[in-house]
Amino acid sequence: MNRFLQVLAVWTLICQPLAAEDYIPQEGDILFQSLPHNPVIDAIEGCTGSPYSHCGIVVRNKRGWWVLEAIGPVQEGPLTRWIAQGRDRQFAVYRLKAEHQPQVSAMIEAARKFLGRPYDIQYELDDAKIYCSELIYKAWLATTGEKMGKTVKLGDLNWKPHEPVIRTITNGLPLERVMITPRDLATAKQLKPVLPLGIYEMGPTVKKLK
Repeated sequence: MNRFLQVLAVWTLICQPLAAEDYIPQEGDILFQSLPHNPVIDAIEGCTGSPYSHCGIVVRNKRGWWVLEAIGPVQEGPLTRWIAQGRDRQFAVYRLKAEHQPQVSAMIEAARKFLGRPYDIQYELDDAKIYCSELIYKAWLATTGEKMGKTVKLGDLNWKPHEPVIRTITNGLPLERVMITPRDLATAKQLKPVLPLGIYEMGPTVKKLK
């Protein structure tokens, strides 16, 4: 009976979600955050009904934990800088499920092929310019042939309150434009939540402050 209880205790620890202070960054983790308010960010969050207006991929190099993202041009930068750019330093973490972990390296390499590509303020799914969730969506698609998350049309979103901003950045009102939003990327079947949106302290592990 004692042996059974020991096995049960170990199994419980394996299966239960990680506490915030137990989180250690892992390559391929998908990070989401809210960027500081401006008309475009408010339109993204308002149209999608989500606090997520930006996302990136965790990568590891000789300098430590960095984030591969489309913000300005597609680029890589330190994780600490990525956290600092968010509104109130809040972020959330999602991770590819175990069965998808073998594809992490290939996904990162596929995303790196877009390094230097300019940011797509019109949010089109072409390769000329790239926006944040598009980078991750296309990297996964190129690696596996599968979609990550569900694409939506602008007209399916809550666009009416933000029509003036949309018309300004798209030179019209392209309601049939297909896109992948940070919100819809976060609901992808390939991902599992690791940390909810919050403020965390970076160290050997990550501790939740708020």
